[in-house]
Amino acid sequence: MFASLPSPSAGSLQLGPLRFNAYGMMIALGVIAAVWLFRKRLAQRGLGNPDDAGAIAMWAVPFGIVGARAYHVLTDWERFQGRLFDVVKIWQGGLGIWGGVVGGVLGGILAARRRRIRIAVGLTCVAPALALAQSIGRWGNWFNQELFGSPTTLPWALRISAAKAQEAGFPAGTTFHPTFLYESLGCLVLALALIKIDQRWRPRDGRLFGMYVVGYTFLRFFVESLRIDTAKHIGGMRLNQWTSIIVFAFAIMYLVIESNIARRSSLKALREASPEASK
Repeated sequence: MFASLPSPSAGSLQLGPLRFNAYGMMIALGVIAAVWLFRKRLAQRGLGNPDDAGAIAMWAVPFGIVGARAYHVLTDWERFQGRLFDVVKIWQGGLGIWGGVVGGVLGGILAARRRRIRIAVGLTCVAPALALAQSIGRWGNWFNQELFGSPTTLPWALRISAAKAQEAGFPAGTTFHPTFLYESLGCLVLALALIKIDQRWRPRDGRLFGMYVVGYTFLRFFVESLRIDTAKHIGGMRLNQWTSIIVFAFAIMYLVIESNIARRSSLKALREASPEASK
């Protein structure tokens, strides 16, 4: 049995003479894993060539990072007033997933159009890859000892440094919900579920991305309810919880509307193929 889950003593990794920022390394590993899975899924559909996934990532990743940082800065502007240079210090943490997904998808769409890959197909192929990247990238928060949840004595509770605990307003030795771990495991399950759904039912192009959005926003709402880091609150809930609710609702609307369109198209095709059967 675990007494608690320890946190790393440093936010960097030492490999021989080289020292790497752990937060950035976990994001990089997440991107590498996502590109690998995206490439594999494109190949399974016989689309493009082996270079397409990398070429799309070259646009999606920087767009995503800029979008993620912009979301974080805009929704937490008070921390950056008078310290504008801190805006570029992404190695210290502070990437908003909502801005990252929007920015990354926009960059990916621009690249996919140049590579002549249909947008709906590209979104279907990348959906599980995004969840996989998030699952890996969340471990950067573990190295930074940030974004943990409320105090708990569960066997898997997160143990952080005395300074971090006191900074959060708790006595040294307090253990917390490892929300990074909850989200990491949830995203991994989501990635596997999306792959299984695609293999078994092969939903229409674009729908799998909608399912990814529904699954992630549902997960994120509950993870946010445990977090105790400083955040804007509206009506008693954190801003990111409201964002999850709104995005979840739009994703559900999309899936319902798209399902109705698909059903009507199927009925129309059936009537055209067999006029007598529709009488």
